[in-house]
Amino acid sequence: MPFERYSRADGAVAPNRTPPPIAAATSWPASRLTIVLLVLALALLWFVPLGWRHLVPSDEGRYAEMAREMLLTGDWITPRYNGYKYFEKPPLQTWMNALTFAWFGIGEWQARLYTALTGFAGVLVAGYTAARLINPAAGFATALVLASAPYWQLMGHFNTLDMGLSFWMEVTLCAMLLAQRVGVQPREARRWMWLCWAAMALAVLSKGLIGIVLPGAVLVIYSLIQRDWALWKRLYLPSGLVVFFAIATPWFVLIQQRNPEFLNFFFIVQQFDRYLTPDQHRPGPVYYFVWVLLVGFLPWLPLGWRALRHALAQPRQLNGFAPGKLLVVWFVFIFLFFSASHSKLVSYVLPVAPALALLLGAYLPHVSRQAWRRHLIGYAVFLVATAIGAIFLARLGDARTPNVLYRDFRVWVFAAIGAAFVVTLAALAVLKRSERSVLPSAAAFAAAWVMLCTIAGTGHEVFGRQSSGALLAPAIKAELARLPADAPFYSVAMLDHTLPFYVGHTMIMVASPDELTFGVTQEPSKWVPTLDEWVARWNAGGPALAEMTPDRYRDFAARHLPMRVIAQDARRVVVEKP
Repeated sequence: MPFERYSRADGAVAPNRTPPPIAAATSWPASRLTIVLLVLALALLWFVPLGWRHLVPSDEGRYAEMAREMLLTGDWITPRYNGYKYFEKPPLQTWMNALTFAWFGIGEWQARLYTALTGFAGVLVAGYTAARLINPAAGFATALVLASAPYWQLMGHFNTLDMGLSFWMEVTLCAMLLAQRVGVQPREARRWMWLCWAAMALAVLSKGLIGIVLPGAVLVIYSLIQRDWALWKRLYLPSGLVVFFAIATPWFVLIQQRNPEFLNFFFIVQQFDRYLTPDQHRPGPVYYFVWVLLVGFLPWLPLGWRALRHALAQPRQLNGFAPGKLLVVWFVFIFLFFSASHSKLVSYVLPVAPALALLLGAYLPHVSRQAWRRHLIGYAVFLVATAIGAIFLARLGDARTPNVLYRDFRVWVFAAIGAAFVVTLAALAVLKRSERSVLPSAAAFAAAWVMLCTIAGTGHEVFGRQSSGALLAPAIKAELARLPADAPFYSVAMLDHTLPFYVGHTMIMVASPDELTFGVTQEPSKWVPTLDEWVARWNAGGPALAEMTPDRYRDFAARHLPMRVIAQDARRVVVEKP
């Protein structure tokens, strides 16, 4: 087992001074049938709720709409959003979502399917890797940790780019670890490394240069710390680079040929300026992601420090490679990299989750029964305290998100906490019956958090159906069907990320292009630069629709602009020219 053997710097094999693990830490925790049934149960909980919620702004609506437009236009090279060129991100997820729409139709669960598949596959890949690197018990534990981590759970059910990126970076990491095992045959090692290079290429096509920059930087830092220079001879660099460029290069060449403005905007503005400058208006303190990980891995927090120490204490393999230390470098560097960025979003550090799960999973089978019992009791008390705190949700609310929505959501929160509490008590009962390992009880505990995230995440629909604008879509679509096909639909000084998807119609930007600034700059004839110019077009033109904020609507109504309201909610008003 790679974590339990090492060699001295001079190449001679040194004795293993690490005490041999107890049988409970390495034994297979369940029968194969049980494992299959657990995977099927997780699959049901993971995939069935995908269509139970409307898409929410901004990422979900944006990437669903981009895929819808790609499918309908047939242009698979130049991504567009709301009809405008959109070069902020590479197209892999847009391709996958468009294919999903082509195969299964256009809808919410179809828009989330690729994200859900990569999240679910990430659990299996992490478990498989730990099982091969350490033992089946560690593989089982790693899968439990990642599947039940709220961070991975929730991000796996929202249509954002970060889950797809994180999955391909996880495959990069895991293929590297599996290729560097002691005793692996050269042919097998080469195949694993080719998979590593291919996964990096797909990570680049998911979100850009970080798909190769971050793994590359981790490898350099690890080599410097461990002085493991021999590792570089086992990377299959020449053939690996051929694999990488064969996958990553074609789209970049084709889109640059069709859009000469692409390279500067994509690489300079979106890759470097986004990281180095505050221009994206997504600020956050340096400790921003500390809270993300504390909440994101909440069920396993008490094990974190001991898991880190356990990984650092593991000796090198016979070939000099130290997988535990590589995982620690991966986790620490990527976390610090995004913490230093001027642009921060909750999902940015998701690529550290598989590495953290591998570290926790390697340690979990070694936890004593007494320590695990204290862990379960502590979390049962925590859930009770959380339920008491959830009472105060009924006090929240504003004009955009009325108080009644928070009161409705509180019911879902109570149900989620109640289910998790009951299953946590069941985990305590399982622990009493399990004498050899804490893993059966850990499986029940993980199920408690999977249920908590699933129920509470589903309950978010009380907010989602309002923010999505889907409730207004039938009236708008009926009006669009009545108007001429070329009737303009204006988006007045706002960018609605979800309404175009639900009404199946792009919108003409007016006055404020928001994140479509680059697109309207490239095709200025497709937008209206000022409100005064739009008012003139509205008064002089034929049939048209327009969306605006309620405040903007009241302002135009006070100016007696001819408008007839056809749909409205707390966030938007859609009007027709009478």
